[in-house]
Amino acid sequence: MAKLANPQETIAVLQRYQFNFQKKYGQNFLIDPHVLDKIIDAAGIGPEDFVLEIGPGIGTMTQYLAEAARQVVAVEIDKNLIPILEDTLEEYSNVELINDDILKVDIRKLAEIYNAGQPIKVVANLPYYITTPIIMGLFETNVPLQSVTVMVQKEVADRMQTGPGTKDYGALSLAVQYYAEPYLVANVPPNCFMPRPAVGSAVIRLTRYETPPVEVKDPSFMFKLIRASFNQRRKTLQNGLHNSGELQLPKEKVAEALEKLGLPAAVRGEKLTLSEFARLADLLGE
Repeated sequence: MAKLANPQETIAVLQRYQFNFQKKYGQNFLIDPHVLDKIIDAAGIGPEDFVLEIGPGIGTMTQYLAEAARQVVAVEIDKNLIPILEDTLEEYSNVELINDDILKVDIRKLAEIYNAGQPIKVVANLPYYITTPIIMGLFETNVPLQSVTVMVQKEVADRMQTGPGTKDYGALSLAVQYYAEPYLVANVPPNCFMPRPAVGSAVIRLTRYETPPVEVKDPSFMFKLIRASFNQRRKTLQNGLHNSGELQLPKEKVAEALEKLGLPAAVRGEKLTLSEFARLADLLGE
């Protein structure tokens, strides 16, 4: 089987199977070998590794992963792609296909079966509409993870790695940076995909922290505070936390905590660092 990273080969496979792109699955297949090399390189895939691939499409990246790794499990939601994948990957004995929704797959069990329960590497070209639920699902469910190297929408990659006071800074930035160290690998223009997406993309690697960079007594309470403070970005932190249906904290209690942190009463959530949110959560959780 020829390499699918060649656009002519991709077109031939799609025509052979009369495949129609499904808008609901946000399908855009990579057709650039340089980008594929960068992904494999950034993910640090070696002959000892077990890799979980999310959304293999027609198997373009899967071929590269299979050549670099010990074992690959590829989870594809679109049942119409399974016969294509069985064809394009038939030469690789180290690839297992699963036709399912990644949000319903027991990843911990896969890590036990294929990697003796050790932390795994995840690689994905994620559909843009479901990027955040997939990434947060991987972190929050505490599956054994070493790193997640993903292709996402450019602005989502920007949000994941930005700091306080910028327009891209928000709940996703803080959540990702609590669990992992983000590293932008490459920006990827629309012409590297078929069909071309309307927006630019980027590859970002998230390396899981063994212990989070900040200590907080109750992480889930901290994330409630973070969500509430960004739900109404234009409001002050006091108003955001007071008006949140999840929290309804008295304004004077918030004001008192902000004062203890040395922050102005009218501060907005977008100005606080992760460690300030952690300290605020500890104060308000008492």
